[in-house]
Amino acid sequence: MNRDSKTQLVLDIRESLEKASLIVVTQQVGMTVDQSTKLRREMKDQGAEFKVLKNTLARIAVKDTRFESVSSLLSGPTALAYSEDPIAAAKVIAKFASSNEQLKIVGGFLNGQVLDEASVKALATLPSLDELRAKIIGVISAPATKLATLLQEPACRMARVLAAKAN
Repeated sequence: MNRDSKTQLVLDIRESLEKASLIVVTQQVGMTVDQSTKLRREMKDQGAEFKVLKNTLARIAVKDTRFESVSSLLSGPTALAYSEDPIAAAKVIAKFASSNEQLKIVGGFLNGQVLDEASVKALATLPSLDELRAKIIGVISAPATKLATLLQEPACRMARVLAAKAN
């Protein structure tokens, strides 16, 4: 890879990271092309990305950004998983790492904090943003549904009494 390609790659990664709220640092040793392709597809389906990078390029990409403290995690065969959703990348990586010994979670970064492996796995167990929204809507709409049913009940009873008298 020539210097111009490396510069463009660093700029592309930095641009993607500006939109991200979560970075998960992983190490992968011995992953096959099929495994890597499967992981990338799963990440893309969840709105996340997975990039295998040289550590020097990754350090340059995070330098002078809010993710600069992630540099301490970059050693060995490194890959970065990142997403705008603060949980998506962690969920996919944790699920994939649990079934593949070749992928190991090193740590991550979220909201100004460097995360260790346990924190990333704990983050992966949280419900996604869409799941939380659905739960909130369910909680909000349940009382309204019950109220509508209660208000409708007296009219239904009256209609049944009138129907019985008519027969």
